Amino acid sequence: MDWGMKNRLSKIIKPSTGRTVMLAVDHGYFLGPTTGLEEPGKTVAPLVEYADTLMLTRGVLRSCVDANVNVPIVLRVSGGTSILGNLANEATTVSFKDAIKLNVSGVALSIFVGSDLERQTLLALADLINEGEEYGVPVLAVTAVGKDMVRDARYLGLACRIAAELGAHIVKTYYCDDFEKVVKNCPVPVVIAGGKKIPEKDAIELSCNAVKRGAVGVDMGRNIFQSEHPVAMIRTVREIVHNDMSEDKAWDFFNTLVSEEKKAGKKGKA
Repeated sequence: MDWGMKNRLSKIIKPSTGRTVMLAVDHGYFLGPTTGLEEPGKTVAPLVEYADTLMLTRGVLRSCVDANVNVPIVLRVSGGTSILGNLANEATTVSFKDAIKLNVSGVALSIFVGSDLERQTLLALADLINEGEEYGVPVLAVTAVGKDMVRDARYLGLACRIAAELGAHIVKTYYCDDFEKVVKNCPVPVVIAGGKKIPEKDAIELSCNAVKRGAVGVDMGRNIFQSEHPVAMIRTVREIVHNDMSEDKAWDFFNTLVSEEKKAGKKGKA
């Protein structure tokens, strides 16, 4: 692995802890203006200082993120489908030349193992990895799950291992029972997806369990920016990921931050 690749990976996964808090705000590429991301710039601004990495699309990066913000970027480079169509029928939508111009630390693409378009998405990942090796840019493979796929250790373990075998440098997948087996059998770092919005306490439990069972961190979006207290949420997740904060302490920490926010809000109104 060359110096440039190692350097970019060190920006995504912090060497001091071997962990990462990725803020996923790329949902609009297939969901449109989903709740919490109607105005991406306003969503990202208060959260970005607590994120190790932003995962987003080229359009939102150019239009909504200040170029002076010093945060590594993992660029979503797959798309071309929407929630109204067949999500597995994605293709690469950004050239590597443009990704390099955007000074990204990594690129991300979804694979759909078990779908009718499995081969298409896996070969697209392989092509992206080949280009990444040429330019020294790591590739994050996202193990997307179709409606008919079960999110269990057997399926996710299969998808993660295939992505790693093809050369992905990081894999993003879902948490499941026996998650430690998924991690053990995947020879590259694994981060978990937050998935759909769930109660804050459940999202905290999810983060704790994932890290405890081997994930190097989270790539969380809706469970942060759709929270009523997104800053408190990302700060709590950060404590879990980088400082191994326990579930009980993390829940107390979150509620303390929420109380402080409310007090500050009252003072501001006064």
